[in-house]
Amino acid sequence: MKPRRKITPAIVVEGKYDKIRLESAVDAVILVTGGFRIYHNAEQLALIRYYAETTGIVILTDADAAGFQIRSYLKSTIRTGTIYHVYIPGIHGKEHRKRLPSAEGLLGVEGMDNETLMLALERAGVFDAKPRKRGDITPAMLYACGLTGTPDCTERRAALLTALHLPLHLSVKGLCEVLSTMTDADGLEALLAEYLPEEVPQ
Repeated sequence: MKPRRKITPAIVVEGKYDKIRLESAVDAVILVTGGFRIYHNAEQLALIRYYAETTGIVILTDADAAGFQIRSYLKSTIRTGTIYHVYIPGIHGKEHRKRLPSAEGLLGVEGMDNETLMLALERAGVFDAKPRKRGDITPAMLYACGLTGTPDCTERRAALLTALHLPLHLSVKGLCEVLSTMTDADGLEALLAEYLPEEVPQ
């Protein structure tokens, strides 16, 4: 089994099965739009904008009309940062988990094989992106800093998320992913001191 290829930009896909498919092939932050629900999900859109301005994002939607519509919406609403548009071919077929093919009879991202996905990413220059050093912030580190597991941890996390202009409902795992794009284990305390000067444990 080939090792997963590391990708610096975050990848934006439509659904959870697209994310599962990609996770078997690449090592990257993968964000899900929930299809057209992204139109009404301001917090997820804010998170996608954050990654566009920091690591850059890869927009990887299906090859059908809905996929292009979602891509167009993201392109029109994300006005700053770096965007890599990656397109999969319009291959007719049906995903194994589905009883019927899609309305247009095309395979989505989840139906692509690794070779096709890697070729699409390579053609878009995703692997040529200048590597951005990512840390490895874990939930245990957040616990040590009082951001989980304490009576006031919810308020502290909310204050940090507000200071970083991130969605307030971002999960602990999501916060770890974001912080890993900003710092590493050695720099975490200094970062918290910058954004939460009164909240860093002594």
